[in-house]
Amino acid sequence: MKRSVLAAALGLALSIGTASAEGIERNIMTGGPQGTYIKIGHDIAALGAECGLKLNVVESAGSLENFVGVRNRRNTQFGIVQSDVLEYLKTFEANDPEVQKAVKGVRIMFPLYNEEIHVLARKDIAGMKDLAGKKIAVGKKDSGTFLTATLIMDILQVKPGERIDINPDDALPKLLSGEIDAFFYVAGAPAALFAGNTIDKAKFHLLPITEAPLLATYTPSRIEAGTYSFQDQPVDLVAVKAVMMTYDYDVKRNAYHRDSCKTVSDFSSLILTGLDKLKATGHPKWKTVDLTALPPGWQVGVCVKAGMAINYKPSCKAPAEKAGSGADDSNEEYLNLLKQRLQQ
Repeated sequence: MKRSVLAAALGLALSIGTASAEGIERNIMTGGPQGTYIKIGHDIAALGAECGLKLNVVESAGSLENFVGVRNRRNTQFGIVQSDVLEYLKTFEANDPEVQKAVKGVRIMFPLYNEEIHVLARKDIAGMKDLAGKKIAVGKKDSGTFLTATLIMDILQVKPGERIDINPDDALPKLLSGEIDAFFYVAGAPAALFAGNTIDKAKFHLLPITEAPLLATYTPSRIEAGTYSFQDQPVDLVAVKAVMMTYDYDVKRNAYHRDSCKTVSDFSSLILTGLDKLKATGHPKWKTVDLTALPPGWQVGVCVKAGMAINYKPSCKAPAEKAGSGADDSNEEYLNLLKQRLQQ
């Protein structure tokens, strides 16, 4: 992957926000509306809601925007990032002062699950080498899909006729209409984008990705037969790890850092405590989460480890009453405050 591609996508705005504690929000940057990241984000937000802690789930272009968001975006304590993005940031970090600044302070929250690299193509395209000379959608430039597609085709020395920088949601209808020949999509299977019966299995299929040079970076995986309505046979391909990232907030710096660190600690504790529930009721990928699979070269945040302590208690609050419920005591707080003031 060319250094210029990485630099252009990073943007490298290099100052962490310093919002006041009074205006603090909690945000997790995820991905597009049809992706797996956004569903994982909503699962985590639901844990917070049970504790009375609101977590906003933010749509994004994907991994690289999420990484930069955790580093630079105000009130953004969490972001989900692909491990190949992390690996190549580390590769460039050693000899590049700009990348060193860009990664400074970004830490691991938790490693999550493997997400499969889908390449949906016309049926006459049999494998990855056949993408040469074709019109391929590779994802938006700030997305992990874009960087993964770029890296894989560089490793395999496949030169498409044209690369189209659009997200998978936009690429699918273009493939179905014949405007493009194939598109990349990195997402945990089953990917919601491929749900339903709009994809004709006589015309389109998932490409196998089994080339040996890719195994230095990616993990062998398989999408079982019937995962998607157009897929009658299992498909062997490769996967990349999804990793939840955060920032190493300094509790001695200011109130914003203290409250953000507390947010990270609270959600670390909530995820560990609620992991069985997430596996039972959340996205199917929670069942495959391996919290021991830490990406090499990256450290876990101090605020994360604080929340992992056996005696840590998250700062839960009573969830707000829904409008229209509990009509008899909806003014209880008002009446209590009034009583306190009148007694003075």
